[in-house]
Amino acid sequence: MMMMMMMMNIVIISHSQTLKVTTAALVATHEKLFLLKASGENSGKVSDEFLDVVYWFRQIIAVVLGVIWGVAPLKGFLGIAIFCVINAGVLYVYISSFQQVDEEEYGGTWELTKEGFMTSFALFLVVWIIFFTALHYD
Repeated sequence: MMMMMMMMNIVIISHSQTLKVTTAALVATHEKLFLLKASGENSGKVSDEFLDVVYWFRQIIAVVLGVIWGVAPLKGFLGIAIFCVINAGVLYVYISSFQQVDEEEYGGTWELTKEGFMTSFALFLVVWIIFFTALHYD
């Protein structure tokens, strides 16, 4: 009976290690895919993953700017306007200069500018409010 319990533990342990290895490999594969798409190595190729990269690039910009705006006590419409200009400007430079993508293949510059903007704006506001309140609340 004890031997059977030990065998079951070994099988369970080996199964969970296989699951962990498979999960780690899957995460590494997705990470490599994102880095490949975000780098300039595939410039000029049309793919749907590029829109995903644009979306997540905006989310990263939103978090970074939200933290900066929260730490530096920036308030009001000025902070929102500067975020919109930086978000659109950095993304446009990334798309046109670094990736060298033809905007017309994705529906024009306006379509790429709108991709993920509202979610990044909402994320920016949440991060900005949390950091501003945590650091500058009287």
